[in-house]
Amino acid sequence: MEEIPLRHSIKAAALLTVAALGLAACSSSASTTTTTTAASTAGAPAAGALKVGMAFDTGGRGDGTFNDLAVKGLERAAKELGATAKELSPNADGTNRADLLRQLADGGYSPIFGVGYNYGEPMDQVAKEYPKVQFVRIDGAPSTVANVAVMDFAEQEGSFLVGVAAALKSKTHHVGFIGGNESVVINRFGAGFAQGAKAADPTIVVDDKRLAAADSGAGFGDVPGAKVAAAAMYQNGADIVFTAAGGSFAGSFPAAKDAGKLVIGVDSDQFNTVSDAALKPLILTSMIKRVDNAVFLSVQAFKTTGKLTSHSYNLKDEGVAYSTSGGFVDDIKSKLEDYKAKIIAGTIVVNTK
Repeated sequence: MEEIPLRHSIKAAALLTVAALGLAACSSSASTTTTTTAASTAGAPAAGALKVGMAFDTGGRGDGTFNDLAVKGLERAAKELGATAKELSPNADGTNRADLLRQLADGGYSPIFGVGYNYGEPMDQVAKEYPKVQFVRIDGAPSTVANVAVMDFAEQEGSFLVGVAAALKSKTHHVGFIGGNESVVINRFGAGFAQGAKAADPTIVVDDKRLAAADSGAGFGDVPGAKVAAAAMYQNGADIVFTAAGGSFAGSFPAAKDAGKLVIGVDSDQFNTVSDAALKPLILTSMIKRVDNAVFLSVQAFKTTGKLTSHSYNLKDEGVAYSTSGGFVDDIKSKLEDYKAKIIAGTIVVNTK
């Protein structure tokens, strides 16, 4: 599976983004932004042109993980499929998600992506208002609305493998997990990580801390909270911490640096995306979630068929994976691949709770 470092993707975005329109405000909310990524920079797309809309999750473009992977898929669609794309970011509390989807639908965009499970109810509502528009949600529960396709991931399978890696590399037999909240998606991350760690080392201690309650998005940008949580885990004996909390890694990663301990990245291969080079030696591996593939393949299928169906990406189709950048898991790769093969074969079933 080819993995393109996200920092290269971000540089490419600068070339694909119309300079005069880049990050311009699109509503009265100061935190809502619009970016137009175009295959053609001359005016609006012609009738029948492929126009792709994307409404981000909390954190928006530049979060270094989940949203940026969606951007990567969108940019590929612009480059390879000739798509013209428009991006919108929600306000701080995410209360305008439905409005963002309506803006895109009124602008003639289809398909329209909602990045994150929090678009579940707003997207179903708006999709009923625009039955001829194709909506796509990245993550979350299935939808019963005909024009909504959901692309989700077996996070528990990829997290199982990085849990195995953590257990095999831990010197203290004590590791930790920091989740953005208590949602179904984040619970899959935490459950898989704990199961993998305990499969490799039944005596290991696995700490679990959530930065926000229930489905709240506040934990995905809680840098101070993540730093405090990670520091506490390291002080209590953990020597590796896995953070699945969006941009909150900007708190837990420095905490690892201060403690001289290790971290595990999420979504993207964070060894290749962190801006601080001093953090690279601390990133044991990352649980990769190929949101970029889900976006690109969805646009590609829509261009061909004009309709999309839901799909769940897992280890078998390389929708989730573990990274090997830095070479820190090279010595245990054969064991990781053995566990991977057993999961794909069904010999090991990873629970979601």
